[in-house]
Amino acid sequence: MSKKNGKYLTTGEFAKLCKVNKQTIFYYDQIGILSPVKKNEKGYRYYSIHQLELFFVIDLLKDLGMSLNDIQQYMQNKSPESFLSIMYRKKEEIVKKRQEIEMKEKMIEAKIGLMEEASQLDFNRITLQPLPEATLYLSRNIQNISDEEFVEVISDFINELQISQLDSGYPIGSITKREQMLKGEYSNYSYLYIEQPNPKEGHPYFRAVKGDFLIGYHVGSEKTISHTYKRFFSEMERLHLTLGEHVFEEYIYDTVVQNDKEHFVTKIMMQVARG
Repeated sequence: MSKKNGKYLTTGEFAKLCKVNKQTIFYYDQIGILSPVKKNEKGYRYYSIHQLELFFVIDLLKDLGMSLNDIQQYMQNKSPESFLSIMYRKKEEIVKKRQEIEMKEKMIEAKIGLMEEASQLDFNRITLQPLPEATLYLSRNIQNISDEEFVEVISDFINELQISQLDSGYPIGSITKREQMLKGEYSNYSYLYIEQPNPKEGHPYFRAVKGDFLIGYHVGSEKTISHTYKRFFSEMERLHLTLGEHVFEEYIYDTVVQNDKEHFVTKIMMQVARG
């Protein structure tokens, strides 16, 4: 701090306190968003300690995505009302970003959990397991629709997941009804779905029926999935089970983690009844 001008800060001193270089302070003066409170006859600039708060607000607004041009407009038309309006708007933006980050964190946690679980699985086994009730968000019906309609349904489904923040990080699966299974139409799906561990109000959901399921895995492309379903039906007969209302499929390993379709892994959950 200059001894001669004890209550003022030189440009260098002010820049150091703001943790920026002098060129930044010169530029802010040039565009009129932060000018020195005093200039002497030699052109030296001096800043007040009170201007530090103004710099920190400018820096905050920049970090929050406000352009220097918009900041300049505010500086030329300052008022408590306009400042409060900016602060409220930026607060809303931060809340929205925090919600988006929290959602992405949950998505990542779900994907980590699923992948770690998959690494412990025996893909050759078919087991009978009781599954708890799960809430699923469904697409529109895709059974027996044209390829063009199928693309439209998928597009609408993906858009809704993104817009309504319904992507939970769980894999997008498919549901096939009992009738199609008995006909051998294993890929004639009725719905796409994604599990919703924390369902949101205002959205239509399918609450999966809890109960007993034969659970196993198909390794390879969907072209050979019929062989795996034959194994399922053989196991169902061996255990004296009958086919339930729905069969669920989810990719465990797909193009995200494998390049070769022959290494894709599909989880199959076949609803069954005893006796």
